[in-house]
Amino acid sequence: MNEIVIDAAFDAGNIEVLSIAGTTARLAIRKDHQSDFYQWFHFRVANCAGRELVLKITGLEGSAYPGGWPGYRAAVSEDREFWGRADSSYDAAEEGGTLTVRYRPGGSMAWFVYFAPYSMERHHDLVAGAALSDGVTHRVLGYSLDGQPIDCLELGEGTRQVWLYARQHPGESMAEWWMEGALDCLTDPADPVGRKLRQLCRFHIVPNANPDGSRRGHLRTNAAGINLNREWASPSAEKSPEVLAIRNAMDETGVDFAMDVHGDEAIAAVFLAGFEGIPSWSEDLQAGYDRYKAILARRTPDFQTRLGYPVAGKGKANLAMSTNQLAERFGAVSMTLEMPFKDNDDLPCAAQGWSPERSAILGRDCLGALLEWLDENPPR
Repeated sequence: MNEIVIDAAFDAGNIEVLSIAGTTARLAIRKDHQSDFYQWFHFRVANCAGRELVLKITGLEGSAYPGGWPGYRAAVSEDREFWGRADSSYDAAEEGGTLTVRYRPGGSMAWFVYFAPYSMERHHDLVAGAALSDGVTHRVLGYSLDGQPIDCLELGEGTRQVWLYARQHPGESMAEWWMEGALDCLTDPADPVGRKLRQLCRFHIVPNANPDGSRRGHLRTNAAGINLNREWASPSAEKSPEVLAIRNAMDETGVDFAMDVHGDEAIAAVFLAGFEGIPSWSEDLQAGYDRYKAILARRTPDFQTRLGYPVAGKGKANLAMSTNQLAERFGAVSMTLEMPFKDNDDLPCAAQGWSPERSAILGRDCLGALLEWLDENPPR
């Protein structure tokens, strides 16, 4: 019987084929351009109908987050609409760390990916659809190194300046699925949460802060191999024009509340990271962040506060990271939202793990929490 065929020459594609024997393949993940980061994979297998595939992705102990592979199951789709999970196992001792993915497709093709992809084509559909909604304006904040626009959608009549931005790390595609849910809430004329938020706030929304990395199939960097979330203290046109454009726009408007949307490879939970450790930290500013976190935990069982990142000590915050920079620069209640690549262990889903659908629902929940938070935090 003919061997399977594997390719990744498409938007956000990433895989290297080492060998194929029948329906078994040895594979490796290509590093981000000009970087040592690698973890994102996205490829198509053809000529496989009804045949059990055994796909071995090797060399993963050298990946960006080796702790992300134990307990992880690869995302798979045959129609590129519904993304389920394939049986997967990890052996750190096999060929430098190997993820073995097993799947029997019903059709002739199947797509495998680190997390359900959010293509640049879908990004443009999202931006175009939102820009046609009443009261929404669109502007290009600047351009990436590959010449792609940094899209920003603006809406709302209120005085609170709210910035929502996602995919500084392009492989964290759940972040743009979150954006889709958030924009659905804000642009739906029948949604009372969105209507009230538009009265209270002026929203500035950047659905994809790293379009080059997204298109190139990177995990964490832009076209120059730069981690954008380490550029916020001193962004440059040569290395990080994406951050420079966004931060300049923030300087024009000011920032009262900000959320930087991400995904975490290793922690099987949804959590927030704050700005503890910035030089100008205050009890009042911290209380605003803590209140938001408590509200979100009450509103959705998909969010929890037990697991997360270590908190920086006094004066030890990294101001090159956006959440810390915005809290220090503007006195903003800023935060980083993290969603899992694996599953949410508090509320697992055998069919999909953490999914695009749950990411979008969480986007709505986060806005509902923001509305409640605003009621408890009158304008300064």
